[in-house]
Amino acid sequence: MPLDTEKYQRLKFDWPAERVLRITISRPERLNALDEIGHREISYIWPEIDSDPRINAVILTGEGKAFSAGGDFEMIEEIVTDYHKMMAVWKEARDLVYNIINCNKPIISAITGPAVGAGLVAALLSDISIVTKKAKIVDGHTRLGVAAGDHAAIVWPLLCGLAKSKYYLMTCESLDGEEAERIGLVSKCVAEDELQDEALRVASNLASGAQGAIRFTKYALNNWLRQAGPIFDASTAYEMLGFAGPDAKEGVASHREKRPPVFNPDCNV
Repeated sequence: MPLDTEKYQRLKFDWPAERVLRITISRPERLNALDEIGHREISYIWPEIDSDPRINAVILTGEGKAFSAGGDFEMIEEIVTDYHKMMAVWKEARDLVYNIINCNKPIISAITGPAVGAGLVAALLSDISIVTKKAKIVDGHTRLGVAAGDHAAIVWPLLCGLAKSKYYLMTCESLDGEEAERIGLVSKCVAEDELQDEALRVASNLASGAQGAIRFTKYALNNWLRQAGPIFDASTAYEMLGFAGPDAKEGVASHREKRPPVFNPDCNV
C-alpha cells in the first residue's frame, strides 16, 4: 500500500530522486523536538514504508539547523505522573526500534545539530548515518534520572564498543560529528554544505541497486540487533521503572529550572 503522507503532522516528505523518499522531522520552532504526535509518527511510519512499492531508499533528516532535540518535556512530565501514558510511550519506544530494524528499505540518516531522544534512535538505527562536524549527539537518559533505554543498549555496543558505550551512556557527555565518526558510532562525517548531497548520493545508489541483494543483506546484518533484543527489552523496562521514581522527577524539575540535578546518592538497586 502507498504511504499516506497527508496524515502526518510532524513529518514532511519529498522525492529528491527516483524511488528515494526523504522524510524531514519538522518542528523547527522547537529544534524538531518530538511531542506526543511526533513520537507516534516516527514510531509507526516504518511498516508503511516497508510495504510501499514506490520506495527503494529513505533519507531521514531534520528541518533547519537541528536533527531532533529529543522528547518534548510536556510529554516527559506526563510519563512521570501518568502510568497509562508511561505504558503507551513504552510501547511506542519499543515499536520504534523494532519497526526500523524490520523495515526492508535501506534508511540513510542525515544529521546536523542536536540529535537526542527518539530522533537519535532513528538516526543511529538507520543503516547508514551521515553527520556534519556540527552534529551534537547525546543520550541524556541518566541526566534525566532514568536508565539509557530507547535504542542505546541494543546498538551502541555494536557500533562503538562496550567501553565507549558505557562512557557516553553513563556520563551523558555529548559527541560532535568528528568524534562520533572516529569511534564508529556513525558511518561518516562530512562538511555542513555536503550533508544533503552526500545522503542523496548514497540513497540514489542504493535505490538503483539490486534490491533483493540489498534488502537481504540488511535483514541478515540486523540479526545482530534482533539477537540483542532481550538486552533492549530489559533496558526499556528499566527506563520506565526509573520514570516511576524520584530521580526522574528531579531530572525533569532540573531541566525546567535550568539547573544541575540533585539526585539522592543513596540507592538500594
